[in-house]
Amino acid sequence: MLFHTWTFALFFAVVYPVHLVLRRTRFQSHWLLAASYVFYGAWNPLYLLLIVYSTLLDYVVVLMMARSRWRKTWLAVSVVNNLGLLGFFKYAVFVTDNLNALMTAAGWTYQLPAPGVLLPVGISFYTFQSMSYTIDFYRGHIEKEPNLIRFAAFVALFPQLVAGPIERASNLLPQLKRVTPITSRAVADGMSLFVVGLFKKVAIADYLALYVDKVYATPEQYSAPALMLATFAFGWQIYCDFSGYTDMARGVGRMMGFQFMLNFNNPYLATGLGDFWERWHISLSTWFRDYVYIPLGGNRGGTFRTYANMAMTMLISGLWHGAAWTFVIWGVMHAVGRVTTRELERTRFYRDRVPKFAKQMLIFVFVTLTWVFFRAQDLPQAWTILSRMVTGGWANPEFPLLALFLVLVLWSYQFMYVSRAQHVLGWAP
Repeated sequence: MLFHTWTFALFFAVVYPVHLVLRRTRFQSHWLLAASYVFYGAWNPLYLLLIVYSTLLDYVVVLMMARSRWRKTWLAVSVVNNLGLLGFFKYAVFVTDNLNALMTAAGWTYQLPAPGVLLPVGISFYTFQSMSYTIDFYRGHIEKEPNLIRFAAFVALFPQLVAGPIERASNLLPQLKRVTPITSRAVADGMSLFVVGLFKKVAIADYLALYVDKVYATPEQYSAPALMLATFAFGWQIYCDFSGYTDMARGVGRMMGFQFMLNFNNPYLATGLGDFWERWHISLSTWFRDYVYIPLGGNRGGTFRTYANMAMTMLISGLWHGAAWTFVIWGVMHAVGRVTTRELERTRFYRDRVPKFAKQMLIFVFVTLTWVFFRAQDLPQAWTILSRMVTGGWANPEFPLLALFLVLVLWSYQFMYVSRAQHVLGWAP
């Protein structure tokens, strides 16, 4: 059930008025949980077994940590179970295929049977959200949630269940406990966010995808300009698709009285790779910072250890995005880029002497080129695309002018929104 479908419109038309009636009663969480399970079960009812399991596990783990001396053991139970659940459903096929390839290369005839596992929608998001609750309780950052229904509603809350933002218990659970007035301004802001997200998703992302899909399906048949423009278009497609969907999620949440965190902040205006990752998929970037980078040691062990921790975090981030070697390479490229430019970005020359627009273009080009590995079907196709950008000739790319116009309008808006000419726009999102 996607936000930009009539199915969701009918679903929300039923859920929203009942939510308004029940939100001041003790049945608010019950209704939100029921609605969220219907929303998630619409994809596949069997998926509900997984989210219920993850929810019950972490709820019980925190109860046991609260009354046991074996807090670290119980935390390990949560982490191992959640990562095991995510690892099996997301990476079982990838691991099996690679083991079979290694056995074939070694001359063995035995092949592991294909696991035939389906990837449940949103599992990467709700496992991280639920696991952060147990980690934050272990660290003493939050109190335990005694109400199972409320905790289950936190894990499964439908506006941000499928594609984020990945909310922290410290932000969302208090909002489920209190009754925040839903003003006309909140509804108007929520509707505005939803419409902006809908436009980015349908009018820009889905339209750009028509050209990107065509070129990337058979890259060997296209010239260098077509491959460059398709890659450029994909950069904006994935941004508008992902940020548009999370804008719609935040809009729905705002109308329901919830404040979800900002997930994208004009990432293509970043002046450095560190700046880019502070603007792109912020809820995930901060999750990896707090639960991977800092536990690894962060920047506390000297320069080499800092770079190693940074590289490991980016590699794990690449694997989180997809079970394929293309995502590993994508993570490695960002790890190398981040490590090699970190000190440069701190220099006075880079900060003060290099023009801001030049830095923005440099980062945009680097990020866009790495998207090749994110979008390509496999490594051979990625190398074909990159090589043909240099050797593919300069035939007419047949790029739709409307797509170029939409991208330029969006990009110009972002530049203007952070410039001194912001007042010309007349309003802020």
